[in-house]
Amino acid sequence: MDSGIGLLAAAATLRKLRPDVDLVLSSNPASMPWGPHTPEEITELALGCSRAAAAFAPDALVVACNTASVHALAALRAELEPGLPVIGTVPAIKPAAALGGRVAIWATPATTGSPYQRGLIRDFGGTADITEVACPGLADAVEHGDDDAITAAIADAAARTPVGTEVLVLGCTHYELVDERIRAAVAPTAAPALTLLGSADAVAAQALRRVADPTRKGTGTLTVLHAGAPAVLPPAAALYPQGNVLATLIG
Repeated sequence: MDSGIGLLAAAATLRKLRPDVDLVLSSNPASMPWGPHTPEEITELALGCSRAAAAFAPDALVVACNTASVHALAALRAELEPGLPVIGTVPAIKPAAALGGRVAIWATPATTGSPYQRGLIRDFGGTADITEVACPGLADAVEHGDDDAITAAIADAAARTPVGTEVLVLGCTHYELVDERIRAAVAPTAAPALTLLGSADAVAAQALRRVADPTRKGTGTLTVLHAGAPAVLPPAAALYPQGNVLATLIG
């Protein structure tokens, strides 16, 4: 579940790892971006999306949204676990810090500077030189496939990313859909061997580890829900490689 199409990254990775997996993509795009909402509102939105997905009796629920993980993960786990494993999305600060050097974390304004993210930096940042970079408008631009707005938002964040950055953490799942555009924008002032770290690979692997019966086979179905109602992948999904993976691998 996610506010919108940011869930495509984790869903496409799950489909690559397990082509037979049956996926339920539950979001509420009419309510996004979630960042400006209060924590209580975000929790209610996340619960609504999660309850709609849980009605399909899945083996695991991926909270493919950093903002929802920040504000709603505890409530989701309290309601759904232990019957349904809930996997949150955490910015890849720990592996980024392990690489050392200069690290930048691109995230939504709501996540940047939040006690949650600051806590991750405190607990896992080690000796890395970490800078938080807010990216206003980028998730919304990606959601709507607005190419000009994507370019402008990336350029704005790139201009505020420290020169010589060696590791760039993508702290919003929407950003993973445009990771190569981000790399190209940051590269001129970044270290030569710039590393981008998203969350999709780790989250998908953790979801598969948490299922009760890993030998259970699916049939490769794809179900899309918007605010709990049956829907289809939005046109913007086809603009990103992850959306095309899901479209072409529907069993």
